[in-house]
Amino acid sequence: MPKGPTKRRPQTTARLLEAAQETFAERGFHGSSIEVICERAGLTRGAFYSNFRAKEDLFFALFDLHAQRVVDRLAEAVDELDAADDPVRTVLARMGAVDETERRWYLLSTEFTLHAIRHPETARALADHDRRLREEITGLLARLFDRLGRRPTVDLDLLARLTGAVHEGSLAQSLVEPDQLAPEQLAVTFLPALLDTISEPATTTGS
Repeated sequence: MPKGPTKRRPQTTARLLEAAQETFAERGFHGSSIEVICERAGLTRGAFYSNFRAKEDLFFALFDLHAQRVVDRLAEAVDELDAADDPVRTVLARMGAVDETERRWYLLSTEFTLHAIRHPETARALADHDRRLREEITGLLARLFDRLGRRPTVDLDLLARLTGAVHEGSLAQSLVEPDQLAPEQLAVTFLPALLDTISEPATTTGS
């Protein structure tokens, strides 16, 4: 069991997470052992088990870090809507932006999702992390509609699921055929029309 907090724990955790991210990217989740991760971090197995219970916990810690980056990026895009010529496409393009870190995360998260599907307890944990991220995305969607002066006519949680599915499916196709499809192309092409279809002009209070 992980022990209580110490002054050195944040630094130890950061080193383990950095080493895990690099090792997972090189070897995949199943090909990465705790021993190799600890060796890369310059730490002992004891240091690992004082911070994490299992290798899966490393993935979920990385998941939360990635989720925060996604939320921060989208929140910044929503905040900049007033200065954008095409607000919806600006947000969708920001959502579809892919760099090497995003590419590596997609490979790792896809592999881990398959692992979770085969292990119900892990699937429940993954679903819980997904739910927390979706709650943040749902809040951003509500802000987006509000800034656009529109009111959604569908459940925002389902819309968050749909936009996530479009993003992940488009990214998979783009990574396979990078010269044929840009990561954000499907979302930017089709989702603006969908958002108009599933929303209506917001009425002004008192009108």
